[in-house]
This record gives sequence, C-alpha cells and structure tokens, in this order.
Amino acid sequence: MYQSHFGLRESPFNITPNPAFFYSGNERGDILDAMLYAVGHGEGIIKVTGEVGAGKTMLCRMLESRMPPHIDVIYLVNPNLDPLEVQHAIAAELGLASHGLRADEVQRSLHGELIARHSAGRQVVLLVEEAQAMPLDTLEAIRLLTNLETARSKLLQIVLFGQPELDQNLDLSSMRQLKERITHSFHVPPLPAALTGDFLAHRLRAAGHDGGAVFSPAAARLIAEASAGIVRRINILADKALLAAFADDAEVVDARHARLAIAESPFGRRRGLAAHWGGAVDRQAVARACLLLLIIAVICGAILAVARNL
Repeated sequence: MYQSHFGLRESPFNITPNPAFFYSGNERGDILDAMLYAVGHGEGIIKVTGEVGAGKTMLCRMLESRMPPHIDVIYLVNPNLDPLEVQHAIAAELGLASHGLRADEVQRSLHGELIARHSAGRQVVLLVEEAQAMPLDTLEAIRLLTNLETARSKLLQIVLFGQPELDQNLDLSSMRQLKERITHSFHVPPLPAALTGDFLAHRLRAAGHDGGAVFSPAAARLIAEASAGIVRRINILADKALLAAFADDAEVVDARHARLAIAESPFGRRRGLAAHWGGAVDRQAVARACLLLLIIAVICGAILAVARNL
C-alpha cells in the first residue's frame, strides 16, 4: 500500500524471513560465519538459541543459503514428534521410503543412505527448528544419529535452533550426553537501541529505497524501546508506522506515527507506552488525584464548620 509512496519495490518489514533482508550487525554476521565454519568441520552438534522473534529462523535460512554446493541440507520443522516419527521424518527428507519400517530398520536405511552420500563426496546437515519444544526422548534419538560415522568423520551434522528453554532442557541430567556432544553454542542477542535506526535503514535499502532517512531518530528510539530489541517486533512496529505516515501523506516517519504503531500493538502497549508516555500520564494522574483530595478536604472542612455552628 505504501511502497510507491516511499519509493520501495516491496514491503521492507515482512516478518517472514527473507535472506535478502539479512542484517549482519549486532553479532549476526559473526554468528553466521562461525556456524559455517563449524558445519564445514563436521564435528559435534551446533546449538543456536534466542528469544522468540530474535532472528533465529533468519539465521537458519542464511546458513542454508551460504552452504557450499557439496552439502545437502535437510529440515525438521515439526518438533512434536516421537523418536520413531523423527527418524521417519529424516528419512523422508532424504528421499527414503520408510513407511511401516521398525526403528532399527529405519536406522539401517538412514545409515546406508548417509554412507552412500559420503562416498559420493556429499555432506548432510540437519537443521532442527523449535528444538526447545521437542520431547526429551526425541532429542536423545537425534543425539544417537550422531553415532552414525565413518572412521574419520560424522555422517550427519546437526544444528539445533531453539528458545532459551532449550538450555534448560539440556541442563537436565538425562540430557548430559547430548549436551556433551555440543561443540559450538551461539546466542542471538536482542538488537541494541543504538542500532535500531541502522537496522531500519538497512531493511529499507534492501526493499529499494535510495533516498534520505525515512524514520526520524525519535521514531527509531520509540520503536527500539517498545520492541525490546526483538527484530520481529521491530518489523511489525516499523510496518505500522510506515502505514501511519503514508496515511498522513508524510515523507518521514516521526514520533507521532511511531506512537500510533505502538498503540496498536499489544507488546508496544506493555512497554513503549509505559516508558514514553507513562511518566507524563503518571504525573497528570497524580496532579488530578491531589486536586481531588484538596477539594474533598475543603468540602469536609466546610461541613465540619457548619456542624459546629449548629
């Protein structure tokens, strides 16, 4: 709706991860490079954690897009699988027909396929999303897949993406063997307020904008505070703020447009409004309460005075 108004080819703040909009600041580029290095060495399990909306899925997509051509990437996007179901899901990703097979039969089929790919110079990487929601026995089944190896290398490299609850699961005594297999751990941090303006400008450039600043510093600060640095929230608020500016026929998103966006977002109401309007609102409320108490005191005093004279 607002794309042509701001000189954009497409919406810059879609929440669906698109590698073309990857922002490498705030450690994200470094994390991606480190993951590529770890995958290239093919040892152990890699773990990536971050809050909901922090950008884990974007890193997952970027990792796949940067993989060397000899690496085959397979996905597990449904965490709610039991151990046998997860083996069947991996077999399906590898193009194997495993319906009706027992666990040991699926395991042999997987082993044979991985050996064949290794012999052909291929490497297989399994990307597991929402790993924090995976049953513990299923996580253990995934660990057992790392036992598939040749004399020199693992046949399957695993990357776990999950929310911080994944670390809590791994701290359980029953998960110590899996935890010991993790050779690289990364955490996707929230975006600092100081980088929010740069993030917004980067997304706009990726969407085709080649002009001056679209978001005023004040608008960027409001969005940073209300979003708590969670990039999905930043994208949601920025999209709403652009729409508000478009409705105003404004060329720049200012603080008022950001406040309108925040007011329409549940997480914005919890954080942004309390932080930026709360002080003024609280002072006004206190002043009104004091005035009301003063009026009540005057009325009570007058009533008492009249009562004494009766």
